[in-house]
Amino acid sequence: MSNTTRTEGIVAGRLAGEQYEVNFGDLYAPLDAHEAQVAADRCYFCHDAPCITACPTSIDIPLFIRQIATDMPAAAAKTIFEQNILGGMCARVCPTEQLCEEACVREAAEGKPVEIGRLQRFATDTLMMREEHPFERAAPTGRKVAVVGAGPAGLAAAHRLATHGHEVTLYEARPKPGGLNEYGIAAYKTPEDFAQAEVAWLMRIGGITLQHDTMLGRDIDLDTLAGEFDAVFLGMGLGGVNALGLENDGKEGVQDAVRFIDWLRQTPDKSELPIGRRVVVIGGGMTAVDAAVQSRLLGAEDVTIVYRRGQDRMSASRKEQDHATSEGVRLICNAQPVAIHGNGSVAEVEFEYTADGDTGLAGTGETFRLKADQVFTAIGQTLGEVPLELDGRKIAVTGAGRTSRAGVWAGGDCAAGGDDLTVTAVAEGRDAAEDIHAMLSGAD
Repeated sequence: MSNTTRTEGIVAGRLAGEQYEVNFGDLYAPLDAHEAQVAADRCYFCHDAPCITACPTSIDIPLFIRQIATDMPAAAAKTIFEQNILGGMCARVCPTEQLCEEACVREAAEGKPVEIGRLQRFATDTLMMREEHPFERAAPTGRKVAVVGAGPAGLAAAHRLATHGHEVTLYEARPKPGGLNEYGIAAYKTPEDFAQAEVAWLMRIGGITLQHDTMLGRDIDLDTLAGEFDAVFLGMGLGGVNALGLENDGKEGVQDAVRFIDWLRQTPDKSELPIGRRVVVIGGGMTAVDAAVQSRLLGAEDVTIVYRRGQDRMSASRKEQDHATSEGVRLICNAQPVAIHGNGSVAEVEFEYTADGDTGLAGTGETFRLKADQVFTAIGQTLGEVPLELDGRKIAVTGAGRTSRAGVWAGGDCAAGGDDLTVTAVAEGRDAAEDIHAMLSGAD
């Protein structure tokens, strides 16, 4: 963020000190025991529950809700964790309104689904606060597995492999584990350092050795890992970011939203964070929404998200879009950036209106400008070089994450076929771990 602090108009301390604590507090208050009972009683406990099918990790949702309803929240958490070891984080950040809750029979009948996400948080928080760990490690197998990337996919794979008795070395490029959960999610969604608390809880299974500040391609290479370990799982996510590709997009005040969110997450005192008065965010996904909302929470007066396609094409959920607008963020759709203007620092962004035609998205020729002293770009991330077959810009995989190289699996954002959700990454890491275990145990 050092490039922004020199730009006139981008300053820290726009709000009164106590306002930062309020703004970055827990977005949704957790349910208490009575509220959880009331919410659980709304579940029909469907025999052919569509919510299970809609969950990427296939949690038995009616079962865990019934366990809450019968005053067994710890048992409910065990049901969740058996399928999704990061169920606590997913309860906070998973777009349940597009997955299990959208499929809920109550949603179809009444327009008000069972609060599955909040119930999941109630259960998982209850168990994680207890001393006992719900899983025991199997007897050591003597087999060793390398897991690259301590994000959702890597953590899920490492835990499942360790549970089966394998020795896991977990390599993480950053100073702290957690991946997207630690560095890439809005601070108000996971306050009180929940990402690190969850990792510490997960690691209590034993059999996992963490090596941080270790990057594939810089500190370790795939050939060495393949030679030293019985199997390798790649879950390092996407390390690079797409550039706007416009002239002058390197002006002061222009930066990628991923690094902004990272920097914000790692700064304890939010009053120290400089923010512009007029902020423009380019993109239509969760990163764009998180950057825009947090800009407002830091005191930016005028924040606009600009997306090149229609609002219905935004990958951010409608709930998140509505949250952004409720915080005062303006949405402009069907417009793409064509120029950055300013003398040294950004002063305006020029956009061209777009339309979808027979040949795809195209500019209409009509342009407009938005004044801005800070611009965040959120137009996707890229995979670094890996010596494996690719499917588009990601690692090609078949089955449960098998890559083009024998003995190497991949999952999460770095692998093709997923939808860039924490819950999907967990499912892919878990399933790859089971496939690796089957191979190591001779069952495959």
